[in-house]
Amino acid sequence: MFPRIVFVKSVRDYILELEFSDGTRGQIDFRSRIVGRGGVFAPLQNVDYFQRVRVNPVTGTIEWPNEVDLDPDVLYSLVTNKPIEIPELVQN
Repeated sequence: MFPRIVFVKSVRDYILELEFSDGTRGQIDFRSRIVGRGGVFAPLQNVDYFQRVRVNPVTGTIEWPNEVDLDPDVLYSLVTNKPIEIPELVQN
């Protein structure tokens, strides 16, 4: 499990700056991950709505008013370019 998000700031359009609990900071452009997706992501295509992002202090990730949230491990991986490792299953 990677560190959780403690701070988010909208830089412009679909670009967010994130800070994680270990001090790592970085920016992610969400345009290709949001625009054209539809469904629960449809409201986020409106830049003004997208910029209403906030940190959920309980889950340690970012979310929007329509309760869409994103996996903080994936976001950390995107910022740091560190792959998400999936532990091997132990068989008895």
